Amino acid sequence: MMTPILPDNAPFTSAQRAWLNGFFAGLLSAGDTVAVQAAGAATGAAVAPAEENFPWHDPTLTIDERLKLAEGRPLERVLMAAMAQLDCGQCGYLCQTYAEVIARGDEKDLSRCVPGSRITSRKLKELLAARPAVPAAPGPAASMAPTTPLASERPVPVDLAASAPLNGTGSSKDTRHVVFRLNGSGLEYAVGDSLGVHAGNCPELVAALVEALGAKGDDEVNLSDGTRRPLAEALTQTCDVARPSDAVIELLAERARVPDEAARLKMILAGEPDVEPVDPDLLDLLRAFPSARPSAQELVATLGPLQPRLYSIASSPKMRAGEIHLTVSVVRYRRNGRDRKGVASTFLAEKRVRPDGHVPVFVRPSHGFRLPANDDVPIIMVGPGTGVAPFRAFLEERRAVGARGRNWLFFGERRRATDFLYGDEIAAWQRDGLLTRLDLAFSRDQADKVYVQHRLRERGTEVWAWLQDGAHVYVCGDAKAMARDVDAALAEIVAEHGAMDAGAAKAYLADQMRAGRYQRDVY
Repeated sequence: MMTPILPDNAPFTSAQRAWLNGFFAGLLSAGDTVAVQAAGAATGAAVAPAEENFPWHDPTLTIDERLKLAEGRPLERVLMAAMAQLDCGQCGYLCQTYAEVIARGDEKDLSRCVPGSRITSRKLKELLAARPAVPAAPGPAASMAPTTPLASERPVPVDLAASAPLNGTGSSKDTRHVVFRLNGSGLEYAVGDSLGVHAGNCPELVAALVEALGAKGDDEVNLSDGTRRPLAEALTQTCDVARPSDAVIELLAERARVPDEAARLKMILAGEPDVEPVDPDLLDLLRAFPSARPSAQELVATLGPLQPRLYSIASSPKMRAGEIHLTVSVVRYRRNGRDRKGVASTFLAEKRVRPDGHVPVFVRPSHGFRLPANDDVPIIMVGPGTGVAPFRAFLEERRAVGARGRNWLFFGERRRATDFLYGDEIAAWQRDGLLTRLDLAFSRDQADKVYVQHRLRERGTEVWAWLQDGAHVYVCGDAKAMARDVDAALAEIVAEHGAMDAGAAKAYLADQMRAGRYQRDVY
């Protein structure tokens, strides 16, 4: 449904018109179309349909590029442009609604955007500090209805059946094939969907936090849901200790007994760059500022909730009845003199199930990353690394339903000998004809690094021919580098083989995206 707006010649100032447009949008979002029509009649103005465009809502753009596209828009839209544009839900909202609650003052935590990290947090603080003293009127499609955080789909307990390495001996990576058994849980999914995993923090990290606080793991604390739990359990299962919120840093600054420590914490809170420790987790802060010691209850009350992590599903329910498969890159790195772990990836790799032996999960339905409704339509899939996950599901699905459409996969990793994820399956699909074409890019197997975008350019003539035959293009993987490079390669192919200039080629791809023929699942 499109949002009604007042025309520019309506007898109102621009601020009044913007407010009324927001008011109408709020009513419509609540389903009160009659009230919108009545309001239009009362003002004597015609209510015209329009659909707001968010050109910055593209995760392959840099933050500077996104903010440029949002220039002149209302504050909440500029704030939205500062987000990472993934709609990943890790902030508890969508990019648009997170920006709107910040603009209204309903949400004070500016550090919720996980993929945007400190860059987004600093920019949000700059934008809010520079806003006019009088709050800006809502934008054309800004809802006046309350915006509430995303409700995480009700998780169901499932069994973690396997977490098997996909890389060969000697690989520099650790990628796991994870299998969950649903055991009659009633969980249903379709290819293209994602699985939300409620992981727990590492027990060793939690023990170090309890020690740094000078507390005991069995000390009980009150949680926001009204329950009372042991401190160690709260820090393991409910609290985000990897990304301390602004409220946590402010609390530590207030409790710091050493003035220099308080001053440095305030600098971190203000988003000033290069303040040690850089990009800290909670343990980094507690060790760097030993005079800042709130009570365990105070700390838990300010820690953000531990959000679920989303993974593209790597299986088809038609081929894997009663199971859900994932492809997970295990995150381990060193920062601030400590070995660090990705929360969910190491939870799955180390099979750290809950005390009841289960893992709470839920399905996040895809909003557009779907196979063509017509099984005869050809598809081109570009999925390096763990980006191959949904395409394994796509191919299983097409095999299961007997689809006749051609399938072309572009896959890349570091080395063929150790990093060809699902290599045996993919080779078998190529031999039996399920995979019509396969192009591989192993970047470290030759002197010059070769990536999937290079393979696309090399096959430009054939790619254009497939597009002319109605092929749908799918891209899955890293948004900041790979997806940008693939998008650029596709634009070059369209320009060269479609006899278009650069602007027309970009417009062609934009049209393909609007038509659902160019879809991206990027993170």
